[in-house]
Amino acid sequence: MAVPDASADLLRHHGIQVTAQRLAVLRAVASQPHLTADDIAEAVRTEIGAISRQSVYDALGILGDAGLIRRIQPVGSPARFEDRVADNHHHLICRDCGRVVDVDCAVGAAPCLTPVDDMGYAIDEAEVVYWGRCPDCMANEATTRSTQDSRA
Repeated sequence: MAVPDASADLLRHHGIQVTAQRLAVLRAVASQPHLTADDIAEAVRTEIGAISRQSVYDALGILGDAGLIRRIQPVGSPARFEDRVADNHHHLICRDCGRVVDVDCAVGAAPCLTPVDDMGYAIDEAEVVYWGRCPDCMANEATTRSTQDSRA
């Protein structure tokens, strides 16, 4: 007896043909947000075996067009994908290691920020990226500095 697959039901609900590749891509994005397409391809290969890079990009495009995943592309970084799509959240990115984490909306509900002049646009989303250094990178730097100071 087959166990119902929530991912398959989700695809069907959005009118998307269920394939092993699409299911594996959706699971990869859900299991570890902010992966690159190459990272997703590797995760999918681990799960189902061979898959072309183009098949991964095709699945990402279909899932993105359906609103099941979100594509973000921080400056200087390859595109990354996440399945947190039900809100207008933002991202923190470490300048040293590139780690990306979610942070809730800056203020209130979407679009969270209101421009001084909306130029007549009906704004429904604000994309904010906070850049800095993550706690791990700061701790590593402090440890390295401490080691260097003790040698001096």
